[in-house]
Amino acid sequence: MITQAPRGTQDWYGENMHKRTQIEKICRDLAKVYNMKEIITPVFEHTVLFQRGVGETTDVVQKEMYTFTDKGDRSITLKPEGTAGAIRAYLEHNLYAEPAPKKLFYVTPAFRYEKPQSGRLRQHHQFGVEIVGSKSPMVEVEIITFISELIKRLGLKDAHLHINSIGCANCRKTYNDALLKYLKEHEGELCETCRERMQKNPLRVIDCKVPSCKEIVKDAPRTIDYLDDECKEHFETLKSMLDSLNIEYTIDTGIVRGLDYYTKTVFEFVDSEGFTLSGGGRYDGLISEIDEKQDIPSAGFGMGIERILYFMEKEGVELEKEDIVDLYVGVMGDSARSKSYEIVKKLREEGFIIETDYMDRSVKAQMKYANKLPCKYTVIIGDNELEAGKVNVKNMETGENTEVAIDEIGSLLK
Repeated sequence: MITQAPRGTQDWYGENMHKRTQIEKICRDLAKVYNMKEIITPVFEHTVLFQRGVGETTDVVQKEMYTFTDKGDRSITLKPEGTAGAIRAYLEHNLYAEPAPKKLFYVTPAFRYEKPQSGRLRQHHQFGVEIVGSKSPMVEVEIITFISELIKRLGLKDAHLHINSIGCANCRKTYNDALLKYLKEHEGELCETCRERMQKNPLRVIDCKVPSCKEIVKDAPRTIDYLDDECKEHFETLKSMLDSLNIEYTIDTGIVRGLDYYTKTVFEFVDSEGFTLSGGGRYDGLISEIDEKQDIPSAGFGMGIERILYFMEKEGVELEKEDIVDLYVGVMGDSARSKSYEIVKKLREEGFIIETDYMDRSVKAQMKYANKLPCKYTVIIGDNELEAGKVNVKNMETGENTEVAIDEIGSLLK
């Protein structure tokens, strides 16, 4: 039906649009405090960016991407997440030539073909942060601190930090060997996808959502037991700094995240039911996957706007109400319309929210409409008021009328 949006998408208007605007403002205001600069990247990219960056063995690439061939016979994909595009832009525009680290944030639509669920749609919107250029665990601390403060500003309480380390390329080989040995003992019980994954990227099996596979991997080897000295020191420093900041966390060895580019730290903020609000971590190998000539560390996180709204509704968190109309200017008679609109324009220039009649309603109908808006004050302007240079402004809450000069309406509203 052409009058119905595609499944897994939604229109934004009314109260939901107001809430989304408020959430994005909270995110942007906090990013400013952390000296993060906004970046906007295209809605679509070359498919190979996500194949190399996100990883060919991930669910995102194998099952969820919206990919098509354009008129130039190029394979194009609607972005399934924000990180790969932001890093591509970082490389293309030589942002590595600027002082490090580079702290970027974005609010972007993202597209994934999956079963629509609470807080996740086929077209959803992500707020994300990328910090590029530093290997220090201080970067993860900065990101986690940022998210903790953002959660506080959003008014959420049921969101708890879970952390893990999945090591680096050096220690991952030893771990993969141990994991593959374990998985082979249970190969017949794994789903078809995991039997294929275990040969290409065994770590992806840990992230499988199929119940039978989840049961098998409960007893599988964990990355945290195979960390080399560098990764172990990195993780211990991270924990120590979180402790000193009194940021509570749970070590969760089941977190590996669903994208191949992660190394060392991975984390999620989850509620008491295990539902994820935000996730991220470190991805030191991502830039070299996109451009083999570069080897620059990076870390970041993503948080869905729809997911935030879901959490807020579940916890009953209220945002600031939408601004109501300061004054409704009713018009009496066609001859007064032009002059009345001059008054409307002047008051708007002073920063007031003003409404007036565009439907040629009667005065009675105009006041009925003003009540529905709602508005703080109303005034009726006709030829008599214009001739006298005075109007009666009605306080819609108290019902009190105040006579003022037309030029003094702004002072009354203040």
